[in-house]
Amino acid sequence: MSGTALDDTAAAPVTVVHVIRGETDHSTPVDLGRFTAPALDLDRLVWPRSEPGPAFHVPVAEIVDLLVETGEALKADSGGLLAEALERMIPVSPLPAEVLERAYAVLWRSFQRPGLYAQIDHELGGANVLDGWREVRLPDDRIAATRAFPPRLVHIIAGNAPGVAAMSVVRGALTKGVNLLKLPSNDLFTATAILRTMAAVAPGHPVVRSFSAVYWRGGDEAVESVLFRPQFFDKLVAWGGEATIRSALKYVGPGFELVSFDPKTSISMIGREAFASEESLARAADAGAADATFFNQQACVASRFQFVEGSWDDADRYAALLCERLGVAREFSSAGGPRVASELREEIDVLRSMEPEYRVWGGYDGQGLVIRSPEPVDFHPDGKIVDVVPVAALSEAVTHAGVATQTVGVYPDTRKAELRDALACAGVQRVVSLGRAGGMPPGLSHDGFYPLQRLMRWVNDE
Repeated sequence: MSGTALDDTAAAPVTVVHVIRGETDHSTPVDLGRFTAPALDLDRLVWPRSEPGPAFHVPVAEIVDLLVETGEALKADSGGLLAEALERMIPVSPLPAEVLERAYAVLWRSFQRPGLYAQIDHELGGANVLDGWREVRLPDDRIAATRAFPPRLVHIIAGNAPGVAAMSVVRGALTKGVNLLKLPSNDLFTATAILRTMAAVAPGHPVVRSFSAVYWRGGDEAVESVLFRPQFFDKLVAWGGEATIRSALKYVGPGFELVSFDPKTSISMIGREAFASEESLARAADAGAADATFFNQQACVASRFQFVEGSWDDADRYAALLCERLGVAREFSSAGGPRVASELREEIDVLRSMEPEYRVWGGYDGQGLVIRSPEPVDFHPDGKIVDVVPVAALSEAVTHAGVATQTVGVYPDTRKAELRDALACAGVQRVVSLGRAGGMPPGLSHDGFYPLQRLMRWVNDE
């Protein structure tokens, strides 16, 4: 996932709040140009290895209770912390206000009890391996024990969807570990609003004291060369674009591991069954539009290339309906969006002149644009732009998937079984029903691994 920096045209510097070990940092703000934030005291951002973290011995059930209470507090927002964060976010975010408002209104969903236990049960096999040592029988009939021990984590979170901050807080809390969150420049407010809400629910609680969230400029060696060391942290949990991941890699070494949520793209596959009736075609186009516009195509799960099993005429029928549906507001997308960037307009204008080999529906006003091309275009569709490519069989579309392909939406559902092994072999991490790309059910793998399992430090008693 990747995002843009704060808008230089902001009228006045925005105040950014830091949270240090569960408490709001009230030290004198420093002018950072586009915003102000407390100066960093690096010593306060690390926990000594000579003693356990605050929540290392807190029972999982108590942590879950706290997270559930935090979710209810986020839903009510009686203290106005989310409202304050949203107000500061709107002027500087690339997402429209209506999308941010709806995203903030459902942040509490990440804190629901069934989803929390789904992560614990499906990813770790139950709470007992977090609360103590789980006995296992070895092949030679000896008894050993293993424990998912609390880790020390630095999180470089992405800001293209507010839910990433909620997800990071939940996962960090469930590990019982200590967590330092680096605020992203395109979302400086969500994570601290969540942590301040949790602190209001249970002031001084060990889980609350296990979190800090601050901003520094990504790649700042004066900060990262000090913090990104095994004497302070076990793992660097990095979301972001290629530059973010490559910057993080130089600090990885013995005792300091990278857990990377790499930059990804997503695609869709529409079977010829969509053309059985006008109703089925309309359903497919609406589902394809839902997948393409998740967070106005800023999220990794958002489909950019859609492969249609059929003739060019079939693909054109689908593309025309898809374009109409791109301009519909949904829970996590708006009817309109930012205007198409000038570089992309130039590329698309060339394609408009190449009919019938290429066809283009829609304009550059941000309400959606669809290109039908004989092969995938060689530029990155962005800002509610979709490239529709006709194929003789959906199996042909598999060749366009790879390790950078996160999610593949398939229509109809019955076609998933014949495609999923080939897609997995190509490197794909998720195969979903078309229209269900947005959001990831708790407890399933994410980017090809189980996050909670990877975040933990696994220790054996043999």
